[in-house]
Amino acid sequence: MAAAMTIQPSSLEDLRKILTDAPSRGAKVGDIDLEALNRVVSHAPEDMTVTVQAGIRLARLQAELARRGQWLPIDPPNPDRRTIGALLATNASGPRRFGYGIIRDYLIGIQVALADGRLIRSGGKVVKNVAGYDLAKLFVGSQGTLGVIVEATFKLRPLPETEEFVQARRRSLDEAGAVIEAVLESELSPVVLDLHRLPLGAGSNPDGFVVAAGFAGTREEVEWELTRADELGVSEAATLEYENRFWAESPSPWRLSVLPSRVVETVRGLGEVPFVARAGNGMIYYRGAAPRANDPGPVGLMQRLKDEFDPRHIFPEWPL
Repeated sequence: MAAAMTIQPSSLEDLRKILTDAPSRGAKVGDIDLEALNRVVSHAPEDMTVTVQAGIRLARLQAELARRGQWLPIDPPNPDRRTIGALLATNASGPRRFGYGIIRDYLIGIQVALADGRLIRSGGKVVKNVAGYDLAKLFVGSQGTLGVIVEATFKLRPLPETEEFVQARRRSLDEAGAVIEAVLESELSPVVLDLHRLPLGAGSNPDGFVVAAGFAGTREEVEWELTRADELGVSEAATLEYENRFWAESPSPWRLSVLPSRVVETVRGLGEVPFVARAGNGMIYYRGAAPRANDPGPVGLMQRLKDEFDPRHIFPEWPL
């Protein structure tokens, strides 16, 4: 079996040539560094859309958009190191996922380099253009197994006027679960609703668990939310420092996806391990024993997609 090569194309044409030549050389493609493809292709503030090359880092993009009072509402860990292409390939998200959704929700159009070097486009560059949108979604979360995302167009949102975070510390998991349930059943509209247990440090709870909530909007809206949250016992001023601490540690955490109603039950089954859970979405990140293998049911479908888009299998295989 040929060793997978790391490629660092200097241009889009260079990437296409590498992919076109790979089969004749018996080469497989491993890591792809798109740092050279890092431009903001176009930004239409009045339409609230942006088109970027996939090598641009998220932090740089957000900084440029912020100058016009806009942002792409995703907040994965380490935005200064993550490129847009990597975010699309992994469908990574952060704590604000509860209020804003995931990167797929903001994707309007996409350009992909296929295994034979061809470029395909799906979708468009304006919000009303929905042609081919489903094909664009197909590549999101595909882990680079179907093609190389080289360009993407997103719809944007205005930056909120203000944002505040509060938390509630509870000794038991059941008590923390009751707080989460109360928030979900209330009139509150948090953009963040997390449950975490971390080693001692800022934002942790030496006696148990922490429920963190975040609110965004106008000052008046956020003040109303904070007052209602206080009535539910979620009132201690907080930040998202727990998120930074968790992702700064090694090794990389495991990830579980469950129904939101099963977050507390699932966390209980993990034992005494550090974790951060998106209590409103059902995503759980933890360090400990590896999770049980995934249901193999979708593997056949994924393999058919792989055979269709990458018949010579020069890109990585589906992770199982």
